[in-house]
Amino acid sequence: MAADRMNQPEILTATIRIAAAPAEVFQYLVEPSLLVQWMGTWADLKAQPGGVFAVDFDKAHVRGKYVSVEPPDRVVSTWGVPGDATLPAGSSTVEILLRADGDETVVELIHHDLPPERLPDHKAGWASLLEALRLTADS
Repeated sequence: MAADRMNQPEILTATIRIAAAPAEVFQYLVEPSLLVQWMGTWADLKAQPGGVFAVDFDKAHVRGKYVSVEPPDRVVSTWGVPGDATLPAGSSTVEILLRADGDETVVELIHHDLPPERLPDHKAGWASLLEALRLTADS
């Protein structure tokens, strides 16, 4: 039974506070020119349900589709790497929630369905990316 649990998809959560309104932060999740200021080096985004979510990093290419786009509070997209056996394109889901707290925004990221062996690198990666988002989007 322990072996079964080891093969179960994982959920990663991370939270950060940004000194900007949710509507401002939201744009950094759906506009390619703003997204690449904190994530990746290139992006092709069509921010609507079923629309393209494609981001290139130096060594990885993430591909998926938008599942839900609810300005200014929530963005959900699938996430994965083409040709990757453990995390193929679109095989996991990233949900980003934006909640106003005074003049700031609390950003909560929930990455569903990660293979257990991919959790450590994604935990470190998302921590770094969210800090980059904070530095970029802080007003």
